[in-house]
Amino acid sequence: MVMRLAGDQRSGAVRTWLYIVAALVIAMVAVGGATRLTGSGLSITEWRPVTGAIPPLSEADWAAEFAKYKDTPQYNILNQGMGLSAFKVLYGWEWGHRLLGRLIGLVFFLPLIVFWWQGRISRRLGLGLLGLGVLGGLQGAIGWIMVASGLQPGMTAVAPLKLALHLTTASLILAGLVWLAAGERGDVLAPAAPRLRAAAALLPVLILLQIFLGGLVAGSHAGLVYNTWPTMDGVLVPPMDTLFAIRPWIENFVDNHALVQFDHRMTAYLVIVVAFLHAIDARLAGPAGVARRSTGVAVLVLAQAGLGIATLLLAVPLWAALAHQVLAMAILTMATVHARLSRGSGRVQPAAAGLPLGFEGLAGRGI
Repeated sequence: MVMRLAGDQRSGAVRTWLYIVAALVIAMVAVGGATRLTGSGLSITEWRPVTGAIPPLSEADWAAEFAKYKDTPQYNILNQGMGLSAFKVLYGWEWGHRLLGRLIGLVFFLPLIVFWWQGRISRRLGLGLLGLGVLGGLQGAIGWIMVASGLQPGMTAVAPLKLALHLTTASLILAGLVWLAAGERGDVLAPAAPRLRAAAALLPVLILLQIFLGGLVAGSHAGLVYNTWPTMDGVLVPPMDTLFAIRPWIENFVDNHALVQFDHRMTAYLVIVVAFLHAIDARLAGPAGVARRSTGVAVLVLAQAGLGIATLLLAVPLWAALAHQVLAMAILTMATVHARLSRGSGRVQPAAAGLPLGFEGLAGRGI
């Protein structure tokens, strides 16, 4: 017998679960960043969603995996002569990244089934969660497509555009999780003024765009050039024949180091301006909660800009690049929660008519 729970208890458990999954997604992004920066992403040459969870357990297994890696362009061009011990380090990063992805799937879907059966999830929340589940499956496929792009002849790394899509999809999943979690608050908040709601909604969109552009910078290694600030090797805006040196011109947005880095810089300035104007407006006109949240987002954005400049000037050391990536996830999380709460909150309790999958009669009888 499963008795229906009180509203606050039901909401609190679901909200905690969603934030745990969100934390795991942030960890996944961090490990993924380390995998990329250590050149480990191409060390596993096959996509085995189930059997791949078991790492090599014997020397013969390790030799077989190493032999597969030796057939890749990355090994033959960059890592010729690498020993088995060094390969094990590369393999460990990529295996850990994939294992964490499997763990996220379990932590997401198993509680989802339990909570849904217990009647803790409304129809609207359930549809949102199923959508995130589909997006998570798509993310796994994008990850393999990304890896496969780096296994093509002449390639030593994954394609920048595919890396950016992989990172952005993970960020969308994170934003979706915290949006739904914030909507499960038990208290009631009045909506902010329309212009404050609009600005709060704009910030996560701009941050997602900036994360996508950051993925292009990472994938193309554009952070290893123009390591000066505020200028790019002496000029604020590189000449057009530098920004659009590649033909056809559209490819410059992905493959031209100058334009890729310039776009990332300019969008960062835009995010700073919008965040601070919104914070000032909220402190002058908004309720205290909106003012506090918007100020917090603005402070984090400014800290991220400083960290990004340091990462560039230091020519992208591992610690700075990882910190920059993780802080981006923290900013996206806070901005998304702020946008959701600015709309007002007052969670609707799941009712029998709102339960999916034919559980209406069970809920009505308290079963």
